[in-house]
Amino acid sequence: MENSHGQQTKKLVPGLIAALAGSAAVFTWIENNPDSLSEAPPKLKNTQHDTLKATGKFFKLEEIRQHGPDSDRPWIMRGNKVYDITDWIESHPGGKVILRAAGSAVEPYWDIFTIHKKTDVYQILEQYLIGHVDPDDLVDGQVPKGSIEDPFSGDPIRDSSLVVLTDRPCNAESPMSGLTSFITSTALFYVRHHFWVPQIAKESYKMTIDIGDGSDEKTYTLRDLQTKFPQHTITATLQCSGNRRAHMNEGSGRDASGLKWGAGAISNAEWRGPLLRDVLADAGFDVDSPPGDLQHVEFYGEDTYSTSVPIDKVLDPRQDVLLACEMNGETLTGDHGYPVRALVPGNTAARSVKWVNRISLLEDESQSQWQQRDYKGFGPNETRDTIDWDSAPCIQDTPVQSAITTIRPDQNNDRSDSMVVEGYAFSGGGRKIVRVDVSIDNGKTWTQAKIEPHKHLGHKTWSWSLWTHRCRRPPADSCVIVKAVDEAYNSQPDSFGPIWNFRGVLANAWHRVRIDKLFQSDTD
Repeated sequence: MENSHGQQTKKLVPGLIAALAGSAAVFTWIENNPDSLSEAPPKLKNTQHDTLKATGKFFKLEEIRQHGPDSDRPWIMRGNKVYDITDWIESHPGGKVILRAAGSAVEPYWDIFTIHKKTDVYQILEQYLIGHVDPDDLVDGQVPKGSIEDPFSGDPIRDSSLVVLTDRPCNAESPMSGLTSFITSTALFYVRHHFWVPQIAKESYKMTIDIGDGSDEKTYTLRDLQTKFPQHTITATLQCSGNRRAHMNEGSGRDASGLKWGAGAISNAEWRGPLLRDVLADAGFDVDSPPGDLQHVEFYGEDTYSTSVPIDKVLDPRQDVLLACEMNGETLTGDHGYPVRALVPGNTAARSVKWVNRISLLEDESQSQWQQRDYKGFGPNETRDTIDWDSAPCIQDTPVQSAITTIRPDQNNDRSDSMVVEGYAFSGGGRKIVRVDVSIDNGKTWTQAKIEPHKHLGHKTWSWSLWTHRCRRPPADSCVIVKAVDEAYNSQPDSFGPIWNFRGVLANAWHRVRIDKLFQSDTD
């Protein structure tokens, strides 16, 4: 089997790899291939293995810490046992993430993905046993908590206004009050993480480009990206594929898998950096007459997340695909991809890889978990047990979307029953919003909201439109409803039942807000 770098992939040890990596990709692999957990891994090549195991070798915690991510032979602990993980790192599908536990304990990573806590995985891990933690370093027979690395210890402090769905890893919506400005403040921009936030030093950062023709890879520093190429600024909205999943669950009466996002897994910002097209050209790729066999561009993040987009999206300068180094006029923050993130405007945010450190041109799309086994839509009749993952394309452009963010009294109107309804509207692919329809009588009649004028930076309309609607207060048993129409005259469906899918993605039915939520600053 060929991996994404065109190298021969060794036989994987999925159970143990998953246990150590905490990787969502391997987590799903195990879930779909439970029988493979019984396969024994290859024996350690370390000739000291059997001797150390037989002699009951003890290691001081300080010595174990010296076998961290940068050592020649990384070790990990589980309980009071020590394991040498050196000889299967090369086979690990999650890349460098496996080294996160090196020099410390694996349990914090298993606590993130508890499926790894099973007998088969434990038995596999024992193949790599080289000794035990020195009893003098244990407290009540356990490694002291202060000696165990917390995977999330380096995560940034976040604004308390964010609506947190999960804390570790952090997944948090923008509050509705934070989505009433055309540019979302960086502090209130929604956060979507699969793992922890990587700690990357500016001085050591390197971007590697593999143009897929067998030539040498080329690397760039952050300074290179910021000074060697023209810098471009665009405004672009990023929207999680699961935005409004909670509304889909409620509206269909069926629970989809995944985080129960409301309407706040979306934000709009100003991004700045070089065109990826320009960087590929500098790396030696013919961007004007590309070879026909290379059809995809894959992005790799420092957290091991990877995914790809069609190469045409990148090579067309009017598509504004950036290697973004700045957000809202400042250096990127850790939560949003410092030091560099891919910015693929108009596509689902899953393609705008954060902390990107490698880009490869491929014949086929990425084979990662997030490309092949996630971020795909299926029919409302299909379930995880019946689907054929290969039958559906991965999500790239997103459909038209809108939501109500605020309903409040109209302070500029003397009538006591006058109110203001505000919200956002967005469509993928750079399609402009041309109309926003609002109903205050459960969809019986409609009027048009005012689309606020904003300066959209970029060749297409990559950013959302904010809208305002002034109207009378409807009866208490009514809903305020919004739906948007883009320039291709795509409109939102009226209900979630026909578009429900077990992954809960692309939830874009009409947004309804009950009148009994009137005059609240934050609504779902």
